[in-house]
Amino acid sequence: MSAQEEFSAAYDALLARWPDGTRELDVPTPYGSTRVHVYGPPDAPPLVLLHGGGATGTVWFGNARALGARHRVLAVDVLRDAGRSVPAGRPLGGPADLTAWLDAVLDGLGVARAHLLGHSYGAWLAASYALHAPGRVDRLVLLDPTQCFGGFRAGFLLRSLPLLARPTRARALRFVARETAGTRTDPQWQRLYALAAEAFAGRRPVTGRRVDPAGLRAPLLVLFAEHSAVHDAARIAVRARAAVPHARVEVLPGLTHFALPTALPEPTNRLIADFLGGAGGGPAPR
Repeated sequence: MSAQEEFSAAYDALLARWPDGTRELDVPTPYGSTRVHVYGPPDAPPLVLLHGGGATGTVWFGNARALGARHRVLAVDVLRDAGRSVPAGRPLGGPADLTAWLDAVLDGLGVARAHLLGHSYGAWLAASYALHAPGRVDRLVLLDPTQCFGGFRAGFLLRSLPLLARPTRARALRFVARETAGTRTDPQWQRLYALAAEAFAGRRPVTGRRVDPAGLRAPLLVLFAEHSAVHDAARIAVRARAAVPHARVEVLPGLTHFALPTALPEPTNRLIADFLGGAGGGPAPR
């Protein structure tokens, strides 16, 4: 079996863990077809989920039921990353194209305004989009965001280099095992991540400069992982509170960057759902 076939089987295995009633859509855009996993009441407020690099939209299987109780969950496979979105037509050349692509996805879904929830790279994309199109974003949730309130730790970048230079499933498994040690990160997802590193070795997500979070106007919830290797959670939480005084900022105990979102405890899913429903706004207690 090829790496692509193994990845596809692992993708389907995670998709099978989504709640009954989940639908799959392929949304055409000028940049290619975008796969979206859809769950929740059709008339509920839309919630767009943006995954971290290499995670795919299937990663939200453990969150979809809680979030989809009162929202229409729309989990996207980010174009030019691992997953079932297919680049075609206009190339994604930079951040401006990336936000234009997300405009086209929302247009194709018939969504004028939505909540955005992103993890890691997906959090950077969510924040970038909120700055690009503030009129289309109701509320914003960032899970251990990168390139929003600070850069990467040098040690994390050094550990990532071998995987970026020569991605193999064995190397990716070792990397993600180290980065999730001591957490309840889902092993099926870890395997998918490792297979994605090999099956999509030549594909690189579109990246850009750090966003200016001071420009964010939507109600904002930021959740950092206490043991995140990409940054010092306590220190960067202080920066986030200073940059966006109206935000609620919390540090999730016992979690690492790559443990999110599969190891999120159920109370955190409820916290996110309550915030998106209009409760829990305002700065977190200091």
